[in-house]
Amino acid sequence: MRTSLVLLSARLLDPASGGFLPQTALAVVDGRIAALGDDRTIRELADPATTVIDLKGAVVTPGLVDGHLHPVTGAELTHGLDLSRCADLDDVRAALAAEVRRLTSGAWLHAWGLDPNVFGDRPVESAALAPVLDGVPALLQLFDAHSMLASPRALELAGVDGPRTFDQAAEVVCDAAGRPTGLLLEDAACELVERAAPRPTRAQRRERLATALRAMAATGLTGGHAMDANGDSLDLYAELDEAGDLPLRLRVAPWCQPGVDAEGLRALIDRQALGGRLWRVDGVKLFMDGTIDNGTAWLERPDCHGESTHAFWPDPAHYTHVIGELHRAGVPTATHAIGDAAVRHALDSIEKASAGEPSPVRHRIEHIETVPDAVVRRFAELGVTASMQPTHCCDFTRADHTDNWSRRLGEERADRAWRCRDLWDAGATVVLGSDWPIAPYPPLGVMAGARHRRPTRDLDRPPHNPGQALTALEALRAMTVNAAHAAGEEEFAGRIAVGHRADLTALAADPLGTPATELADLPVLLTVLDGQPTHRADAL
Repeated sequence: MRTSLVLLSARLLDPASGGFLPQTALAVVDGRIAALGDDRTIRELADPATTVIDLKGAVVTPGLVDGHLHPVTGAELTHGLDLSRCADLDDVRAALAAEVRRLTSGAWLHAWGLDPNVFGDRPVESAALAPVLDGVPALLQLFDAHSMLASPRALELAGVDGPRTFDQAAEVVCDAAGRPTGLLLEDAACELVERAAPRPTRAQRRERLATALRAMAATGLTGGHAMDANGDSLDLYAELDEAGDLPLRLRVAPWCQPGVDAEGLRALIDRQALGGRLWRVDGVKLFMDGTIDNGTAWLERPDCHGESTHAFWPDPAHYTHVIGELHRAGVPTATHAIGDAAVRHALDSIEKASAGEPSPVRHRIEHIETVPDAVVRRFAELGVTASMQPTHCCDFTRADHTDNWSRRLGEERADRAWRCRDLWDAGATVVLGSDWPIAPYPPLGVMAGARHRRPTRDLDRPPHNPGQALTALEALRAMTVNAAHAAGEEEFAGRIAVGHRADLTALAADPLGTPATELADLPVLLTVLDGQPTHRADAL
């Protein structure tokens, strides 16, 4: 078979073996690494049709994989005003005022990335943004994507004028008089107002998705574990794949909502057969709780406001039943569990499904923001992957515990923030991701955050719980070797080895030797997916 790609003058870094390989070049045939060797030997494998790239000493790693992201949802949510860099209410008001001036009369204002910490001791409600939004229909997505602020005009257009009852843990937050404050918690409440806003066309949505995925490839990403398949997401992936425009390899886990019946569960199991050349449905995503910042997590003790006391599933026993059914069908699960009670219940359910033995089905738990010692040990005992997003700790909490997340939990639990080190040392398979659009997707920033645990906007500030930092090699493994293991692909992915996928990332310098605070700025020179370049810097 023809050699399609040859990379020369490279430093080949294989995290599985712990360091650099002695070879300096590799050849790709049919999307797989076919040979490793010196430059002269590998160059001889090329023919006139082969793409030959001299990397001039660049460092090549296995392709970086984001362990938790939302491509379609993110492409939609991030189309609008970015509030993520606003540090206080004055910043937010100024940004909104400027956006209002650009709007045509009657148009909706969409914004994302709003940090609840900007409200300080004030309640998170739309009144804090008056009069900027007076008469303007506006939806402001909070950073966690589990909540939003709706302006009075948006609530009026949606016909939301009081509390509502939902089948899951969601809420239209109201004041003492029963009037909505503008704060909407969880999807069911947010959708009440979102339905009243104009929707983009399908062509617009497809182009936004394609643009977002191309940008991801330019940051060194070759793959991602997509944690939703809402709406026509799978159709969009299929169209891009068939057109040769899918620049990431995607593993997709559709949502399973509370109240799912036997027919709905069978449909989720049947969807596992769907896929294309570069995407596939593999797993099911479930929610055990919401977020600590919203008061919708599930904690073993209430937060300082008396909130975060309930599971997202009104009947947690039904969740346990669903985990058992999926396990018996061989379907891996990914459970959003942020609070200690949520994580414990998810582990209990997996233990019951697998009869207490390490499971051959690759179950995983997402986020794991605060857990006690006894829970940490159970991940390795049950073979459950710990999927974590360290940049959430970096950018949404503070070392002095003055942030909303830490104040809600109190000192004891805030000291157990994002226990990446403890989980790793306990033998758990730790996978890193961004949770984009909640946090930025560039993988070097994610790895950097796992190492320095500092606010990315001000790296001179102290780290939050620095004893939980990972080493440079561990952070790289968590986005290569461990990501492959979580997907059941360790035999052919996540390494630089003959027979493995030619999903590769080339960097201007050694990521293991680059200081953590400088890693995010390390240039990505080349990204290769399935043996084909998806990003190539001008320097090559």
